[in-house]
Amino acid sequence: MTTDMRTQVQALYQELGPALLLYARSIVPDVSSAEDALHQVFLKLLSGEAAMPEDPRPYLYRSVRNAALNARRGEVRERARSAGLAETRREAMPMFTAPQGLDEARGALEEALSTLPDEQREVVVLRTWGEMTFDQVGDLLGIPPNTAASRHRYALEKLRERLARWAE
Repeated sequence: MTTDMRTQVQALYQELGPALLLYARSIVPDVSSAEDALHQVFLKLLSGEAAMPEDPRPYLYRSVRNAALNARRGEVRERARSAGLAETRREAMPMFTAPQGLDEARGALEEALSTLPDEQREVVVLRTWGEMTFDQVGDLLGIPPNTAASRHRYALEKLRERLARWAE
């Protein structure tokens, strides 16, 4: 791998890493599994196992999604084998970093996001923190852009209700 390519991958990790980790955590709440999913994707790029696409953002989100879904399937199998021990290993690490004094608001946002249906939470994370258009979200998830927009709208309505006291 050339130094130029390594620099490009590092810059993408710096720019998109936090949002990609949040996205992975919206799929698999276990911090370690989410981090592993994210790092697998970037290691493939660094090792040359995967080629850098012209537009890396959609590729990275799709790759992180696939890795996180694989991790979630693995966790389900593990949970079935170990009769619930996987739940006890969950880490209580926050999904977001909050400005000083807003830890309670951060917790409320995380709680509100966790109550959304998976398909709505996924669209909100992709749209808000992933900065993707509805066309890009739809392409990534294999749904029409209008469906992505509807899921986003329903999710925002639910979040507004749950976070009404923080809006003031």
